[in-house]
Amino acid sequence: MYSFFWRPWPSRTINSVDSKDNTIRVTLWIENVPAPVIKIDIPRSLYVHESPNGHFHRIGSSKRKMSTDFIIRLGQQRSQTRMIRFDEQPVMAASLEALDQSLCDRFRTPRTRDNGLSFLEKLGLVSQDVDGVFHPSVSGMLMACREPRDWMPNAFIQAVAYRGTSPVSDNRRMPYQLDARDISGPLDEQIRESCRFVARNMKVAGIKKLGRRDIPQYDLTAVFEAVVNAVAHRDYSIYGVKIRLQMFADRLEIYSPGTIPNTMSIDSLIYRQAARNETLTSLLAKCPVPRDIEWVNTDRHTLMDKRGEGVRIIMENSERLSGKTPVYRLLDDDELLLTIFGSNRI
Repeated sequence: MYSFFWRPWPSRTINSVDSKDNTIRVTLWIENVPAPVIKIDIPRSLYVHESPNGHFHRIGSSKRKMSTDFIIRLGQQRSQTRMIRFDEQPVMAASLEALDQSLCDRFRTPRTRDNGLSFLEKLGLVSQDVDGVFHPSVSGMLMACREPRDWMPNAFIQAVAYRGTSPVSDNRRMPYQLDARDISGPLDEQIRESCRFVARNMKVAGIKKLGRRDIPQYDLTAVFEAVVNAVAHRDYSIYGVKIRLQMFADRLEIYSPGTIPNTMSIDSLIYRQAARNETLTSLLAKCPVPRDIEWVNTDRHTLMDKRGEGVRIIMENSERLSGKTPVYRLLDDDELLLTIFGSNRI
């Protein structure tokens, strides 16, 4: 926390400064009469900010302009040491009452010995502000709050099923949307309900040959992996955007806010892994895979296993069903788009 004091009379001086209980009290006297002082508090930030005149850092009582090497080192330090992770930041507007006790308790194991605030803090469900007050963390709000949107308005999945191959209707007499839903709640619930949305709206072909065999339009295991990746790795610090799941007559598109790590490329997604939200992925790795969704078949027991196999499953399973390889695209270096093509047998 950095504090700056501004006084509107540069010819006057500050006569007394009193520091007590981590609070600085400044008294400005003008002609023996106390005058007001404006105190500006700037909390520690997640980002490296730039003023209109460039980047500066303080050395003693003076400020120096950052060199290019200094800026690069600062960025590397924040990236490597993870000094500040957004998913660990406190949601300042919320109190601990926003967390649901039953959603917190599901992360307990037979080996859990901590209780109360200690238990929540070690899981990363709560975090302290600069004054030492505990609030739900971003991860806690996403995993242990019944309705995260009350505090994080864009923490949901907007799902829409369109009639044709475009969001624009080509027949005014027919509704251009077949189904639409804003899917909210804890992230594991968002994953489950998104898969159900796709299962409900996709086409299913039937083949009668020694009994009936159903052929779904999409491989639901691949869709499951795609939704898990979207909620686990999206950038929750970007305001005003949400995950978008759009179904068309011939394809499924998932838009996830945020770019990929600068050490990766679109081509290397299938081979490498990187977690933007370490605490969040750790919590998802403790949530069981829902077994009540038809056509979702996975050999793991939790939503995440951190083995980096998700993208490979998406690519291989989808191509096996549709004959087309899914496509990843980076839009304006700010949003990741995944397109999964429907089965060519429907």
